[in-house]
Amino acid sequence: MTESRVFKVYDNDIGQRLDKFLAFQLPEFSRSEIQKFNVEKLVNNKKVAIKFSDKIKHDEEFIVDVPTNQTVSEMPKASSDFELSITYEDDDIIVINKPRGIVMYPAAGNPTGTLVQNILSHTTLSGLGGSSRPGVVHRLDKDTSGVVILAKSDAAYRELIKTFSEHDLTRKYVAFVWGIPTWESAEITGNITRSSRNRQKMTMVKRGGKEAQTNVELMNIWEKDNISEIRCTLLTGRTHQIRVHLSGHGFPVLCDPVYGRGSSRIGSVKNPELLEFLKTNTGQMLHAEVLELKHPITGEQMRFKSRLPGDMQSLKDILNYTE
Repeated sequence: MTESRVFKVYDNDIGQRLDKFLAFQLPEFSRSEIQKFNVEKLVNNKKVAIKFSDKIKHDEEFIVDVPTNQTVSEMPKASSDFELSITYEDDDIIVINKPRGIVMYPAAGNPTGTLVQNILSHTTLSGLGGSSRPGVVHRLDKDTSGVVILAKSDAAYRELIKTFSEHDLTRKYVAFVWGIPTWESAEITGNITRSSRNRQKMTMVKRGGKEAQTNVELMNIWEKDNISEIRCTLLTGRTHQIRVHLSGHGFPVLCDPVYGRGSSRIGSVKNPELLEFLKTNTGQMLHAEVLELKHPITGEQMRFKSRLPGDMQSLKDILNYTE
């Protein structure tokens, strides 16, 4: 079985080979695998044959038949594994405060208990994202908590995809990191691409990759524990962007098993309560705090904010108590 997915070319993608562009959009597949897919270009709503060696141009759209091991009837459509925290809902969108430890949608290794499946037990979602990701227009990592928006109507899905692709929105995150910055605010830049050694991991590169920019603001410092609280504003939306940027500049996110490098720092922690927290908590201390964007149908400017989750608030309480 396959599901059709549409990918649009924006400024940062211009000039790439088509197969390289699609490999970045579909990281679960190799470039050689993608070259076996049925891919056509959409021109005035008509499908046109392509070559994978073609250099892509601004605003081009490609429809890709992506293999899937599941059909709509086989995929668990709904479940109630946890209570949804709904921030906002209307006929077109639903905004959820996602808990840490929850996967966005079904995939290999996570066939059930996902956010999408729990939402489907409450309401319907746009099918334009495909059978496994209905309504999904952006994603948070499994162990990142906070604000996430999904599309209920097809019209909302199309507009939200455009909004996120063009970065016409504001996304702010809160992170607890190792280290004390010498700045109060800064702009972190550095192109990001998928690691050639580990396709599940991203890395910063001097050449190639995709341009990435994160504005950071220092909120709190705990010098004794060598820990800071930082607010990050995404100006681009690359995979693992905040975690890669902060780690690459010497401020890895606490409890991050991929980029955190915690084992080299945890030995210096003298506070027993803090040490116990760092040893027993899994998942990066990163929270999607604010999402600001125009409503995809009404055009109304909307702002959604989520408080720190319980684990990050507990961490902050421990740090404040020991200062």
